[in-house]
Amino acid sequence: MTVIWDIERFHIQITREDGNRVVIRNSSHLPRDRIAEDFVWAQWDMSEQRLYYVELEQSKSVLKCIQFWADESFTLMFEMPLDISLSGLRFKFVNFGYDYRQDQEKLCNQPSLCVFTNHTGSLCVCYSPKFDSWEEVTYSVFYLHKGYRKTFTAAPGSAGSHVAKGITFLNLGCLVAVYIPGHFLHLLNIQHPDLTCHSLFLTGSKMAAVLPPSPLQSLPGSLVLDCSSGKVYRATVDQSYLMWFLWNAARLDCDKMAALHCALLCGQDPGFQEDQVIQWICEHASACHSFDLIQELLIASSYWSVYPELADVDKLLAHSSVLAWNEEIPGVMLVTEELPLLLMKVYNLTGYWAKLNSNLEYVKYTKPHLHYHNSVVRREWHSLVSEEKTGKRRSTMYVRNILDNAVKVILNMETRTLEPRLIPLLQEEDRHQRLLVGLMVSELRNHLVRHLQCVEKKKIEQTVLDYISKLLNLTWCMLETIWRKHSAHPWVPRLVYNISWESLPVVLRGTTRDNRVCGSHTTLLSLPSNKHGSAAEFEVFHLMTRILDATNSLCFPLPPGFHSLHTTLGVHCLPLYNLLHYIDNGVLLLTETAVTRLMKDLDNSEKNEKLKFSIVARLPPLLGQKVCRFWDHPMSSNIISRNHVAQLLKDYKKEPRNSMIGKSSFPTEFLPLNCFIEILTGLESSHQALCGFEGQDNVDSEFVEEAALKHTTVLLGL
Repeated sequence: MTVIWDIERFHIQITREDGNRVVIRNSSHLPRDRIAEDFVWAQWDMSEQRLYYVELEQSKSVLKCIQFWADESFTLMFEMPLDISLSGLRFKFVNFGYDYRQDQEKLCNQPSLCVFTNHTGSLCVCYSPKFDSWEEVTYSVFYLHKGYRKTFTAAPGSAGSHVAKGITFLNLGCLVAVYIPGHFLHLLNIQHPDLTCHSLFLTGSKMAAVLPPSPLQSLPGSLVLDCSSGKVYRATVDQSYLMWFLWNAARLDCDKMAALHCALLCGQDPGFQEDQVIQWICEHASACHSFDLIQELLIASSYWSVYPELADVDKLLAHSSVLAWNEEIPGVMLVTEELPLLLMKVYNLTGYWAKLNSNLEYVKYTKPHLHYHNSVVRREWHSLVSEEKTGKRRSTMYVRNILDNAVKVILNMETRTLEPRLIPLLQEEDRHQRLLVGLMVSELRNHLVRHLQCVEKKKIEQTVLDYISKLLNLTWCMLETIWRKHSAHPWVPRLVYNISWESLPVVLRGTTRDNRVCGSHTTLLSLPSNKHGSAAEFEVFHLMTRILDATNSLCFPLPPGFHSLHTTLGVHCLPLYNLLHYIDNGVLLLTETAVTRLMKDLDNSEKNEKLKFSIVARLPPLLGQKVCRFWDHPMSSNIISRNHVAQLLKDYKKEPRNSMIGKSSFPTEFLPLNCFIEILTGLESSHQALCGFEGQDNVDSEFVEEAALKHTTVLLGL
């Protein structure tokens, strides 16, 4: 039989009598207001001054909420029908105090119901029906701010085990813990509950919840009341245990994903050590098959770094690289049902209620979701890079604004970097990466401004800079972590190269998770055993290749200098054939800094000449002209001479010979060459007179003549 209760509010006035004695005025006739009546369950939120209660209307359970205001008024905020059964419920108030006379052994086999909220505008109703069997436990979470209900069925333990205590729901902020002592702990992500892989389910030896064995009651502010002792605890997720779990106990991809997100979510707490997460990622970069760990770190950590700064940012930025999860979570089954959206009774909303209403409006009207993605940036970036390679130019002001955006990000990174770094990044121009950084700043800023019209543009600008700085800094920190594992000294980019033609690495053409070919980049599966770089260089190169694979598919920028460092390490670690294969497939990029260092640092031994010839042959014409000036070799002289002649003869018109031109510096009798050099000398003189032209790096007609003679001598075998 269900018990029906009423709730009244009393207006108590006090007065002072006989000095310091305080008494209630007119205690026999206290004014009162009827708040709720004929309800079967009630919960009081003391910190937010809210009353939740359930009424039975036509055999249906209807959840209602009353908000009490500072002016002593109160308002019915919403009504929501819930498809739950409260039959057989022995009534008890939630958060009205503890009745020590209740029989806990009987209460553990009754329906359990509680409501949790937090400052982000979430509203969850946690419900567990009466247990019909001890072999499985069913509990539901109504995500009213999302518009659906998830019902979980879990096995509480081994066969024949008995659940001695009832199920406990604990509010941990952005997490809700479902707990049966000694059986299982389910950490539910209420901020992003769409995918089950973002919630952590622990059983048996994996569970390390240090909670009192006596009955518990969840209080606001992540507090827990031990009903037997009367002690109050603050419940938090232990990051050290999560890291232990990742290193030692997480075997399945779903466990790694959930533990990673729980750890990053704890990043908002003081004392969080993100470097521990990064170290685990670096050591297990290839450990997951269902998703890319590096992508997940970049997206999730950057998201949580700016999450406290802007309201509604969770609707505009992705928090995970995974869009769908079809794998089952061992030990728990799930059924998802859509719910009618909550209808607010009040329209002039502020504070928590405004955020909740914003969440409901987003679910109701936003199809598809508004999460930012880099598709526009990818197209524009490829267009700009292609135009630069072909010599075309966009509007100078447009490109300058993009590069200025990149400068802001670099400065923002430098102001936040307190400790000296061992890996040399941000020390070169790297125009292509700066263009990508600047384009992402521009596009992300426009995206946020478009949907956050009530937020100051200056605040949005800073959020964008912080978000992209975090992306770049995460990449840098991963490289630092691997390098510090082997050395405490800064890495010095020196090239000592010894070509080997043995033991080729296995290379696989890049594919997506569903085996579709994703462009022409390659993914390194294993590296050659005859490595010439140090162990640290080898591991950094391997990690950089995986980072490049992860960021390419997302079109995320990399710190300027990343590609030069990657190519330099490739020269150290790869045989020539594999090095050229990586270059041809776009894994290693021939930046001006890397190629210039290669031309300067390597001598002209036979093996190094083969390497340099192979590199120069793969360079774009403009870059090839620049780097050849740093290579003291007849071949580079020939290339420089050809380019110089081509530039002079570009607008050449045949004119009568000037007999006053001096003779060549070389006393040759090869008249065609003498005539040609005289023409070049005349063109140089005319060009200098008109344009103030001065030869670059002492390239003039005499240099061309010398290069031509040497080249001819080589061809004739003299």
